[in-house]
Amino acid sequence: MKVETAEEAIKDASYLNTLKELLYQLADDDFIISFRGAEWLGLAPHIEEDVAYSSITQNTMGHAFLYYQLLEELGEGKVDELAHERVASDRKNATYFEKKNGEGDYLHEPHFDWALTVVRQFLYEASKKVKLESLMDSSYLPLGDIAQKILMEQNYHLAHWKIWIRQLLEANQIAIEKIQFRLDEAWHYQNEIIGLGPMADNMEKYGLIENEQTLEDRWLEEVKKSVGDFKKGRSVNRGANGREGNHTNDLTQALNTLAEVYNTDRKAVW
Repeated sequence: MKVETAEEAIKDASYLNTLKELLYQLADDDFIISFRGAEWLGLAPHIEEDVAYSSITQNTMGHAFLYYQLLEELGEGKVDELAHERVASDRKNATYFEKKNGEGDYLHEPHFDWALTVVRQFLYEASKKVKLESLMDSSYLPLGDIAQKILMEQNYHLAHWKIWIRQLLEANQIAIEKIQFRLDEAWHYQNEIIGLGPMADNMEKYGLIENEQTLEDRWLEEVKKSVGDFKKGRSVNRGANGREGNHTNDLTQALNTLAEVYNTDRKAVW
């Protein structure tokens, strides 16, 4: 079954609900991780990285906009409302992506961890690439079209973080230990990073995206190229996660910051 328009999708309630769930996950992941990236503006290790990371972050926010736009077409509300007015419990992003960059905040003595950022961005971009490749054959054709467009940028984003993680893993012992610590930490969020939440079976059933196991296998293979066997000897936290609306206070902090201008003037364009 191929669905070409929002009007067609709306006719089938089950298909529509499943599609919206997937779109919220994709949009919210991009939205929150682009914010965490924006917090590095002026704080990146060197000026070239400051420019490069800012560009990647801007692209990622643009991707979130495209997904929110699809949700608007499906009757979920205006793009700005979806981005800024939804409370934390309504968000579908992985909790790993909302995690603060480090102690302090952007304006007052930020003590951010570049190792966390490199590992998170690398794992995120690798998982995003795998999902986008699957989405290109989505039964919802507008989503497939968007996936194809985003993939044109995605390979460059992933390549950037591959270089960083490889360089740090080949650097001194301190760098290696910091990266390894963050890789160990990230594995506990594996089911969120690549997972599709409680409606995963329906997503596969309706041909919106491939099943979680297939996506996970491809993701781990992509990750293995840069960091070896990411899975070996690690246990996974299979408890409740952000896909089910369970979040940390870090998300609340991020949303309050993101919506500050919007809440001051609701006519402003983000």
